[in-house]
Amino acid sequence: MAVHEPEGTIRRRAPRVDAIRNREAIIEAASEVLAAQGTAVDVREIAGRSGVGMGTLYRHFPKKEDLIQTVLRRDFSTWAESARQAAIDAQDPWAALTDFYQQALTGYARHSAIMENFALTWSAPDLEGIQQLRLVIEELCARAAGVLRPGVTTDDLLLLLVSLGHAVQVTDECRPHMWNRLLHISLAGLRADHREPLPAEAAPVLRLPQR
Repeated sequence: MAVHEPEGTIRRRAPRVDAIRNREAIIEAASEVLAAQGTAVDVREIAGRSGVGMGTLYRHFPKKEDLIQTVLRRDFSTWAESARQAAIDAQDPWAALTDFYQQALTGYARHSAIMENFALTWSAPDLEGIQQLRLVIEELCARAAGVLRPGVTTDDLLLLLVSLGHAVQVTDECRPHMWNRLLHISLAGLRADHREPLPAEAAPVLRLPQR
């Protein structure tokens, strides 16, 4: 006996295999293009690389921003996980901290769109993915308690990563090894043998909304 669905019930169909394949192709192509060229890329190039028409691209991602955010969330999480794994693999606490920064900044240098957007994670800490980095850095702080300069906080290390990210942007094309030198200089200042007190953290500046 057939079971009839109530009137007005909308039957949700599973996505077709070709639709899933097209979406994945678009995301992969967009990831490659955004890494190489940044967020100013023309979506027509993404459609061409993925082998789909513009109509198909817009069915999956009605706005360019939708596609960019989808790719950035995925690639940011992959990047953060890669840095986390580098820290886990290191047995020595100081090596874990160094390897985390090395892996994070190396991956950062390879992805223009992450470069463009990473600084925003400081002002918008709820951005998906930034919490992964914060948790990793908290673990690194705990592991390196005996070798890390007293008073260094998770926010210090997270802001250092943002700052070094800017150094990557400025130097990577003209002096590709300069950021690595700056990383080692910065980390040397975090070692426990530098025991002079750190400056007090300034109170956050409250910005009134503009009228």
